[in-house]
Amino acid sequence: MRVLLVEDDAGVAEALTQGLRGSGWTVRHAATGRDAVAALTPDTDLVLLDMGLPDHDGLWVCARIRETSSVAIVALTARRAEASVVAALRAGVDDYVVKPYSLAVLLARMDAVARRAGTRPDPAPAVDAGFELDAEARRVRTPDGDVVLTAKECELLAALLRQAGRPVSRAALMEEVWDTAWIGASRTLDVHVGTLRAKLGAGVVETVRGVGYRLVPVAERVPVAER
Repeated sequence: MRVLLVEDDAGVAEALTQGLRGSGWTVRHAATGRDAVAALTPDTDLVLLDMGLPDHDGLWVCARIRETSSVAIVALTARRAEASVVAALRAGVDDYVVKPYSLAVLLARMDAVARRAGTRPDPAPAVDAGFELDAEARRVRTPDGDVVLTAKECELLAALLRQAGRPVSRAALMEEVWDTAWIGASRTLDVHVGTLRAKLGAGVVETVRGVGYRLVPVAERVPVAER
């Protein structure tokens, strides 16, 4: 996924770039409104737009982008007034994130906007997970027998299965399973991953450093004896 980050503060831009790249995004940076309009390419999936730029207001940038593109736009701003939010939404932004914000919240908002805009990656191709999930019964059917899951374990496994073989960000999992981007839910996520590993095997769910987790296809799993 490719994001155009429009931010004039070099320190903020550097920190955001590191966080976004660590979560799997490819980042292009522009420091002014004119540079942002020039830097927008057809393969851009999402624009993170600071509304307070040195040369042009974010509303101007949004209007110029909307003349030629329907790319998803998330506004980043310190403006909390209702009038500012309404003006940005009417100018064409898809979501509005008020500073200060956590990276987890921003990533969850980006995932949600990309999902609505249809710019998330294509669904992962079918892979052999080594088991079958019966979500209605909350059971995993394996060659060794059925494994009973709790409601949240089942939702978490289903979310990972939908992207089997691909990393899923922590923020996306927290948003989808717990309907929250609150950073405190991160520990809850880790605990549930641990219980899934205990029930299904340690090699089923892999930690992807700096991103989140992925379900490992059975063909890629390392037998216990070889670890």
